[in-house]
Amino acid sequence: MKKTTVHVILTLVSLIYGANYSIAKQVMPNFLQPFGFIVLRVCAATLIFWVIFIYKGFVPIQNRKDAFRMALCALFGIAINQLFFFKGLHYTKPINASLIMVTTPIVVLIVSRIMLKEAISLYKILGVALGACGTLILLSQHTWSWGNEYLLGDLMIFINATSYSIYLVLVKPLLKKYDTFTLITWLFLIGSIYVLPFGWHEFSVVNWSKIPITIYLCITFVVICTTVLAYSLNAQALNYVSPTIVGYYIFLQPLFAAFIAILIGADTLSINKILPTILLFLGVLLVNHPRG
Repeated sequence: MKKTTVHVILTLVSLIYGANYSIAKQVMPNFLQPFGFIVLRVCAATLIFWVIFIYKGFVPIQNRKDAFRMALCALFGIAINQLFFFKGLHYTKPINASLIMVTTPIVVLIVSRIMLKEAISLYKILGVALGACGTLILLSQHTWSWGNEYLLGDLMIFINATSYSIYLVLVKPLLKKYDTFTLITWLFLIGSIYVLPFGWHEFSVVNWSKIPITIYLCITFVVICTTVLAYSLNAQALNYVSPTIVGYYIFLQPLFAAFIAILIGADTLSINKILPTILLFLGVLLVNHPRG
């Protein structure tokens, strides 16, 4: 796969996740509680993955060591990541969540250095710094609050960001042994086992007859786009680039959320949006510098 294609994939994933904050808020808590939504999200995605997996041809896990690493990947990348994100989003504001997610590329950079011995070049440090600055400038146009009423939710979002960072690093060696689809299918099966005990009660009490069609469309978007598609594409990209580069694209999520708002007339274009855009894409160039 060409490097340009990889960056198109990562940009698409960032666009999908950029819409995820607002769409998830439409569903929770009026129609589904956070943990019940996660059970639906993970189990529905698992079913989709396994139907395709069986059709393509079953591939077993090779050994116990791989099974253990997959269990860790599912714990950090699916269970902790998704449970804490949706529950955190329930207790805090989307703008707070966007701001806290800025820490993810920084954590990925550090964890990659510790676990994968990935070199931290000056280019990568400057790229991540520019990305963080661009995102903070973009988010500074909105009102966020660090009051006590949001503290629990903010903490959960930070745990979610850290957990996903660890997942990006842990999953990289497995992609050298298993094809992307096989790996993601096993991870979601294990992840569904993790999340069921936490969310089954909330899922079982949902009044499905009172959910309007627009909310069903939101749920479908979360299952198909931000789960099946995004996880598959991110893992595919990890075959060709480092976890640091994949993590960096999280900086683009608030940017795409802002430009979606402009396109639908909910916001206007200004220098405060153009400057962060320039900084973010300069950061992309630096993080991907050949000497990095």
